[in-house]
Amino acid sequence: MEIRKSTENDFKVIMATYAFARKFMAEHGNPNQWGTTNWPPENLIHKDIANGNSYVCIEGGKIAGTFFYNFGKDIEPTYKIITNGKWINDSPYGVVHRIAGNGIAKGVGAFCINWAYEQSGHLRIDTHSDNVVMQNLLAKLNFVRCGIIHVEKDNSPRIAFEKI
Repeated sequence: MEIRKSTENDFKVIMATYAFARKFMAEHGNPNQWGTTNWPPENLIHKDIANGNSYVCIEGGKIAGTFFYNFGKDIEPTYKIITNGKWINDSPYGVVHRIAGNGIAKGVGAFCINWAYEQSGHLRIDTHSDNVVMQNLLAKLNFVRCGIIHVEKDNSPRIAFEKI
């Protein structure tokens, strides 16, 4: 597998990947994280691509997954306030959002998260309490559960993880 930045030519496959992921999450006990709002919206994905923060995972010449990645100091506003715990440290970090696979390859999530970690050596990620699949993956990849953050768009709590 390999990772590359997304282009507008990838847009339709990216959106189909998110549709697959919403169905997968609903079938695995997590119907609310993205399903109720048809998340993520098309305009956000266009913005991610334009800003150079959208990536795709390629397997056998085909897109097998997609995710958002960015790196910097305090780059995620929702991570400024954490309750029921604390971040490991406050150095610049990478952040992964909107990670999804489309079922054509196994291990896409782990591959993408490991790639993002290799870029920064310090990674933060959050997930819905119902997303047991992601929580298990993060535990397998040696992330530490740090506390609870709240997503600004709906003040919804998310479990926050970090790896340094």
